[in-house]
Amino acid sequence: MGTVHAKADEHFKEIPDFAQKQTIRELPEKEQIKEVDLEGIRARVDKINVDGLARTKNDIVEDCIRELFKATDFQDVLLKAHRARVKLDELGCFKNISVFIDTSKGPKSTPDGLEVTFNVKEHKRLTGGVSTQVGNNEGALLVGMRAPNLFGRGERVQVEYSYGSKKTTNFNVAFIKPIRGRHRSAFTTSVFQQHSEWPPSSYKLIERGVLLDYGFHSTSLLKHNVQWEGNIRDLSVLSRSASFDVREQSGVSLKSALRHVLSVDLRDDIIFPSTGGLFKLTSEVAGLGGDVGFCKNEFFLQSNYSLMDDVVIQGSLWAGYLTPLSSGHKKIGAADAFYLGGPLSLRGFRPRGCGPRSADGDALGARCFWSAGVHLFAPLPFRKGSSKGGLADLFRTHLFVNAGNVLADLDIAGKSGDSDLIETLLTNLRLSYGLGIALRLGNMARLEVNYCFPHSYDKNDQTQPGVQFGIGVQFL
Repeated sequence: MGTVHAKADEHFKEIPDFAQKQTIRELPEKEQIKEVDLEGIRARVDKINVDGLARTKNDIVEDCIRELFKATDFQDVLLKAHRARVKLDELGCFKNISVFIDTSKGPKSTPDGLEVTFNVKEHKRLTGGVSTQVGNNEGALLVGMRAPNLFGRGERVQVEYSYGSKKTTNFNVAFIKPIRGRHRSAFTTSVFQQHSEWPPSSYKLIERGVLLDYGFHSTSLLKHNVQWEGNIRDLSVLSRSASFDVREQSGVSLKSALRHVLSVDLRDDIIFPSTGGLFKLTSEVAGLGGDVGFCKNEFFLQSNYSLMDDVVIQGSLWAGYLTPLSSGHKKIGAADAFYLGGPLSLRGFRPRGCGPRSADGDALGARCFWSAGVHLFAPLPFRKGSSKGGLADLFRTHLFVNAGNVLADLDIAGKSGDSDLIETLLTNLRLSYGLGIALRLGNMARLEVNYCFPHSYDKNDQTQPGVQFGIGVQFL
């Protein structure tokens, strides 16, 4: 929340009501300090100052702080000041924001009045840097340049280039425009080029396209992203040993898709959450132009429950469903299918190790999948007492059980209805379990080193018993 200071002028003679309710005295060292009920202290905000504005326009700042005038007690002032600071930070105009709360002064001050001051420091007109990012079980070097707050209302242009440890490259130019209003919305348009290689499926993919995104909050916790993506995809074989099933999908295709992403994140931490949950639902329709057409739905659910101090049980469920459009001339490519297996999805299996394969062993993807996991995270057993803040806090012991299944063709089970589809997805279940160590890498990723025991699997699956490394943000 930043730095919040409450202070009073020593020469100020009239003491507000909320200050009169507290007796200031020196306490003996052994005497316990009583808690103060801030909700019972009457207070209101008389004046708000924002110091440090140069390029930023007043109207967009006023939208972020006007709720402070509705505060009715001191606790409400603190909470609304924190929310105002978060909104100011989301604008992307400032690199430092501090909050100061003082008693109100002047002829128009009220007995319970407060004066809130925000000290801000704007970004430079052009910033850049080199950093690292982690995702999809690989690390990447990121070089970026950004021009923030171009026209004074949070608009910015950013250029990024990344190179991953698995030969993944990404170039992206984006323009972001925050939109005034209570929905905390923003419009983003970007032009991108991505190159990725997928050895388990023996293909590489180059995508060049445009992405339009409108993000907003329908409630304080419910976030929506409405997107349109149009890209040209060039799929080619990775080696001479690629199977015919992959070769026949090689070539250039055009994809035009509408996508809606609904997300609710109530977790107290994204790396090692102890309470709360995450729900994310992605719906996509491709075929509004181009030669690729399908309907795709995917959801991810995670719930965390703290059993005792730093001992957390976590449950997660991940599933997806892909169907072709009714028009027969639209196709579904290998890049659109679902894949299961690997340290981020189904531990104990190689990446893309579950599901249908060609005669040469290439993973071909599936039309439907589900996976679930139960995890137990606990502190290291040799941590000294209840001491916190040391190196040991970055580690957790990890016990897990994962299960899942894939379905290559929906026609196999869909002819008899949904009940037959569910029965097929529960047949030939994949199951693994194991234990290991998880390491927090700042607030950007988690590293897992697990010893895995694949228990149930298909004869064509590629298992990985023993030690398995995984690095990323979203794990099953």
